[in-house]
Amino acid sequence: MTGDLWTPPDAGPDVLSALSEEERYRRFDALQARMPEVWESMRLNHDDESVVVVPSISLDRAAASSGSMSQAMEERFLFLLMLLRQPRLRMVYVTSMPIAPEIIEYYLALLPGVIPSHARARLSLVAVHDSSPRSLSEKLLARPRLLARIAALVPNRGRSHLIPYNTTELERDVALSLGIPMYGADPRLAPLGSKTGCRRMFAEVGVPYPLGVEDLRTLDDLADAVVSMRAQRPGMDSVIVKLNEGVSGSGNAVVRLSGLPLPGASDERPQVMQRIREMELESPKLSFDVYAAKFAEGAGIVEERITGTGLESPSVQLRVHPGGKVELLSTHDQLLGGASGQSYLGCVFPAAPEYARLITRDAELIGQRLARDGALGRFAVDFVVVRGAGGEWEAYAIELNLRKGGTTHPFLTLQFLTDGRYDPVTALFLTPRGHEKHLVATDHLESEDLRGLMPSDLFDIVARHGLHFDQSRQVGIVFHMISCLTEHGRIGLTAVGDSAKEADKRYRDAQRILLEEARAAVAERPLPV
Repeated sequence: MTGDLWTPPDAGPDVLSALSEEERYRRFDALQARMPEVWESMRLNHDDESVVVVPSISLDRAAASSGSMSQAMEERFLFLLMLLRQPRLRMVYVTSMPIAPEIIEYYLALLPGVIPSHARARLSLVAVHDSSPRSLSEKLLARPRLLARIAALVPNRGRSHLIPYNTTELERDVALSLGIPMYGADPRLAPLGSKTGCRRMFAEVGVPYPLGVEDLRTLDDLADAVVSMRAQRPGMDSVIVKLNEGVSGSGNAVVRLSGLPLPGASDERPQVMQRIREMELESPKLSFDVYAAKFAEGAGIVEERITGTGLESPSVQLRVHPGGKVELLSTHDQLLGGASGQSYLGCVFPAAPEYARLITRDAELIGQRLARDGALGRFAVDFVVVRGAGGEWEAYAIELNLRKGGTTHPFLTLQFLTDGRYDPVTALFLTPRGHEKHLVATDHLESEDLRGLMPSDLFDIVARHGLHFDQSRQVGIVFHMISCLTEHGRIGLTAVGDSAKEADKRYRDAQRILLEEARAAVAERPLPV
């Protein structure tokens, strides 16, 4: 004791706070070396196998999210409960706030061939009871006792692993605190997933990508880059500025170039600078000054905005297994919106077959490079495709996401529900019986009227209108982000059909029904007499 202040005893050199970054990574490397053995033991029906899900979004987002929206994003990955189809697997699912029991029941009822109560007994739900907008990993690391409680729920650390959303030093430290390896990319590889890093990788592996300049920090850098690009491509009418760590298009901005003086003119650069100051920000929550400050802090790129006939924005999802094998998982066409059509809203799966094989070829080159660098887990490559002068498709790689993304949960929901696989040769998803399956999904069904619905109302609507997923036919709707329905008027859904046309119809019908019910819910009732 010192005066009236209590001084805790020295906890010793092995506590996390006493370790340098070098020592943390040394321990992390030792943990990750166990991942191949853990991977090999999966699905072998061991009675001490487990996974710990920490869906923390530890990204430098262009606009801070509310605590309740962060909770909804954490719940977006409740599709992982379908792993409980394995009859002995135990799961620990961690969130900032408690998940409503009826939402858990909804997901467990989707499990094919499993008694929901049996799955529930193998599921441990852990809530931090912290609704602040900080990332879930930050909240856990601030509470060592809670981390110890989670670690105690793991029956055998030799047959367990951590499933994060993205991987930063925060998730690394959570893995160290739990003593289990992490199924995700090494945080030291993060620069490869930045806008600057991925452009450089595309160049190294020989994948086509848009004309541009990377690693910029100031407005002067931007102006010089645009001037040099116009010298190479005089007819270019717009460029896209991107923050290095922007997510889902929210860090992007468009600079219009039409009507400028010819390249090389004496007044070209001042007018380019003026256009930069008039850039159209994709995020409505950002001001120009805030955006410029973020650009200076974290750097960014500028690249030509690809335009042309039949412009589409597909993506390819892959994963690197422990041991280095690269597996092509899926292709999607992205549904984009926002101020300039760069914000991710949803996806259609599979991508159109006429260009799916083109983009998978390029994505596999990137995957092989990542595997050589020691990457692990899921990642995605975004493209734009346009028809060339001869009518053939041309593809340009534009982004690499070294994490799970907006296409991960719809695809894995479909895969877990049907046991199907994507065939990169035919560009089709087929069930074990050879049946095609297609999906359309969104995270952004939004309306003020939806605030009038409670989760229980949603489930009533699902039952009355037959919107549930039908296991016998393997078609229907799966909802996600249910907890933000009432507060934010927003929900996500994945519509599954036997054809692209059927999936789209189910998607549109579900949206129409939900919005009609929402409008009826907020309509005023006559006052009691």
